[in-house]
Amino acid sequence: MDVAVSNAVSTALYMNQAQTAEQAQMQLFKQSLDMQAQQVSEVLASADIGAEPDLTQEGSVGTQINTFA
Repeated sequence: MDVAVSNAVSTALYMNQAQTAEQAQMQLFKQSLDMQAQQVSEVLASADIGAEPDLTQEGSVGTQINTFA
């Protein structure tokens, strides 16, 4: 009976250590995803700076074809 208790305690300690390591890995993974999301947002924001203007909504010029050069 003593061996079974010892094995149970050993397994519980091992699982606790594994859970702690997994939590650390998930935290690092979340931080890296957050950094990537921020970088993608910055790239997309910078891409909009030189975007072509939309077509004119009224008038006879610029409503059918966008000739922005």
